[in-house]
Amino acid sequence: MAGAEGERWVGLATDFSEGSRAALRWAADNLLRAGDHLLLLHVIKEPDYEQSEAILWESTGSPLIPLSEFSDPIIAKKYGAKPDIETLDLLNTTATQKEIMVVVKVMWGDPREKLCQVIHDTPLSCLVIGSRGLGKLKRVLLGSVSDYVVNNATCPVTVVKSSSTEG
Repeated sequence: MAGAEGERWVGLATDFSEGSRAALRWAADNLLRAGDHLLLLHVIKEPDYEQSEAILWESTGSPLIPLSEFSDPIIAKKYGAKPDIETLDLLNTTATQKEIMVVVKVMWGDPREKLCQVIHDTPLSCLVIGSRGLGKLKRVLLGSVSDYVVNNATCPVTVVKSSSTEG
């Protein structure tokens, strides 16, 4: 899969927030090129075992889901994911314009640990992650996913700050 001759795999962590969309826009404008594979990584903190297939894939994460399938609300719900239309539109537009393949992997658990696990198991060229823009105190108390990933990932990580002024 990743790291094969001539293939470049770029990871993009998403929680379907504005910060994640900013990271996607940044990757599309500055990083992605024709022939790349974009691995969209989505971590759900608390699985809903009754409404999703989380119990089947909790330890390893979902299989790779093509964007065309993940764009179907029935398929996304099967994995407990709730992607927004804006992000799906951005992904589909980017895939077409940049001539890239987009696949999605859904994981369940602590986003910090799960992102680092998948980076370790799937040799990525790099990872792009959005920042929620937590203040210093909140970052210390709550822990920043992007800070943790930057310090523990086995590939280069780019943190993209959202231009919006959230809370």
